[in-house]
Amino acid sequence: MDISIHYTFLPHDDPDATLGFYRDTLGFEVRNDVGYQGMRWITVGPPGQANAIVLHPPAADPGVTDDERRVITEMMAKGTYGAVTLATKDLDAVFDRLQASGAEVVQEPTDQPYGVRDCAFRDPSGNLVRINELS
Repeated sequence: MDISIHYTFLPHDDPDATLGFYRDTLGFEVRNDVGYQGMRWITVGPPGQANAIVLHPPAADPGVTDDERRVITEMMAKGTYGAVTLATKDLDAVFDRLQASGAEVVQEPTDQPYGVRDCAFRDPSGNLVRINELS
């Protein structure tokens, strides 16, 4: 079977700050920016790659209850709701760039016992952004 990941979703609570992080700090290109009823869905991705992240309002689904919206908001504030893992050939350079930008560092570059070298940050909406080093 020939199948790939095309895009994934991460919530945002501040579209401009989140867009700035993915576009200006990580260097992703903006592929779409759609507004509807005061909300924004922003699609970003690495230049030259088909895969993408859709940054979305976290509780825009009409099936989400007020209690669920409250829980989502609380989890985002704690950084336990959304996560993505990216990869790079030069982890130290990417770490330095992110740290210099003022992004919230969760973990400095570390050799993990399970064989991966990685670091982690939080985006402006609290999502965990883990970055693995490619061999």
